[in-house]
Amino acid sequence: MTERVARCVCGQLSITCRGEPDFVGMCHCQKCQMRTGSVFAVNAAYLNEHVTPSGESKTFTRLADSGRKVTFHFCPECGTSVYWNGEMRPEVTGVAVGGFRDTGMRLPERAVWAENRYPWVHEPGGISVYPKGHKYGHETVAPHLVERPAGGDD
Repeated sequence: MTERVARCVCGQLSITCRGEPDFVGMCHCQKCQMRTGSVFAVNAAYLNEHVTPSGESKTFTRLADSGRKVTFHFCPECGTSVYWNGEMRPEVTGVAVGGFRDTGMRLPERAVWAENRYPWVHEPGGISVYPKGHKYGHETVAPHLVERPAGGDD
C-alpha cells in the first residue's frame, strides 16, 4: 500500500496518508488562492481512516464558497496549511498536494471554481472543469473555459 507524508515547511506538523486518495482536485476559489499564496490549490482527499496527523496544529474555520464550513489545520510555528476537514464530506480529510515530497501524485480529476481562474492558467487536458463547485448541479464547462488563446485573453 502506498504511503505518503505531507509536512509543513518546518516539519513540525505532518499527516501520513495510506493508499490512494479518493480524488485529487484543483481549486481556483479566491480563498484557496489566498490560503496558498498561489493562483490555485491542488488538493488530495483521503478517507479519514487512511490518514494519521502528527504534531501540534492550530485551526482556522471559515465558510467555503459552497457556504459550508471548512476547518484548516496549520502549523503554529511556520504557518503552513497542511490538511483540512469540511462539512460537505466529513468522512474525508483534504491534504495539500504541495506538502508531499513524492511527485508521483496522479493528475487532478477535476477543477472547481473556474470562474475565478487566472486567465493564463490551463488545466491538464481531459479533466472536468466546473465554473463553481462540482456538487451544485453545474455541468462541466464548455471548452472556452478550459482552453485559452495564446495571449491569455478571451
